[in-house]
Amino acid sequence: MRVLLVHDYGRPTGGAELQTLALRDGLRAAGHDVRLLASRAALAPGPLVADDTCFGTTRGRLQVVSQLANPSAHAALRRAIAEHRPDVVHVRMFLAQLSPLIMRPLARVPSVFHVATYRAICPRYTKLLPDGRPCTEPAGLACLRHRCVTPQSWPLHLAQLGLWRRWRGNFDAVVTLSEAARAQLEAAGVGPVEVIPNGVADRPARPPLAGPPTIGYAGRLSPEKGVDVLLRAFARLRSVRPDARLVVAGDGPERAALGTLSRALGLDDRVEWWGHVARDELERRFDRVWVQVSPHVWAEPFGNVVTEAMVRGTAVVASRVGGPAEILDQGQTGVLVEPGHHEPLAAALDELLSDPSRLDRIGAAARRTARRRYSHAAMVANVEALHRRLVERATGERTGLVVRGARP
Repeated sequence: MRVLLVHDYGRPTGGAELQTLALRDGLRAAGHDVRLLASRAALAPGPLVADDTCFGTTRGRLQVVSQLANPSAHAALRRAIAEHRPDVVHVRMFLAQLSPLIMRPLARVPSVFHVATYRAICPRYTKLLPDGRPCTEPAGLACLRHRCVTPQSWPLHLAQLGLWRRWRGNFDAVVTLSEAARAQLEAAGVGPVEVIPNGVADRPARPPLAGPPTIGYAGRLSPEKGVDVLLRAFARLRSVRPDARLVVAGDGPERAALGTLSRALGLDDRVEWWGHVARDELERRFDRVWVQVSPHVWAEPFGNVVTEAMVRGTAVVASRVGGPAEILDQGQTGVLVEPGHHEPLAAALDELLSDPSRLDRIGAAARRTARRRYSHAAMVANVEALHRRLVERATGERTGLVVRGARP
């Protein structure tokens, strides 16, 4: 089968990008002819590994404009379809760089939208208001009223969502990563939606716990990730566990503010800020982490860092919301706490760090679950089955065996 993958970014730097590349490699290993089309924009340093590329930018105002209409992306997709003649076009993120213009050429080829964020229903992509409360209103005037976007950018965001709604019927299927994400999308009128969880690469189990009790965070430093909650929890924890350490891997718009908060809480001598770390190096460093924390305050569509920690055999404490709340079995393969509150997070960390044997039990159970339920092989097999259904349906329509109805 010939498959054209489409994604905003073509560098192995973020979770969504690594998942896209893993899907490409997995489908190729299964014998499929797969190409990746992505923009040349970079969220972090890293090699461009897409097969076909187009214009992309992370320069503020120019990016907002290109998110609405990126003619380079439209032309590149038309060219890739003509040259590659894919049986299926598999689109992941496209509203941050490639723009809704790429949806127009999909009318004549089976295509799937694999949703990894809420960008199609929320300009902020998180379904969170600026004050951290969940947003329950449809995108539109509410975005301006709650100051989720600036008055200057609001018309462009609204126009982008309008184009997405106009052409979304060109997608033959919509899939997402968790039941929580499916509920958000279907509540906003997108559907029907299938669920295909992300996969995680297998790896050796971590070595035995040693050294000072160490807590780890890996991910983007942005408000929805809740790293400020983790810092406050760690400050509370230090009063009873002064030997504990915290390592933070990642970068993002909140880096400076989080550094200021860390200093205000008196944590500078116990927090290590690693910045962006390449995947292999991150795994090597996180082998010494006792507990990994995902303190997100939004309904995370999946939570790659959770399954990555699980397959390593590292115990996880995560917020009880979004994908991680489905992935973790409370008390068995991880610990779930209420999002946005540092006191229960601190209490959970104190309890776990006081019992290394429990950390080992939880980590071992989590590793078994991740390898069985969230393997790359399982993810690729689910995507293959979806592609076959789309191709069979399209073939039936062309031969007159199926009466084509309205697309979802």
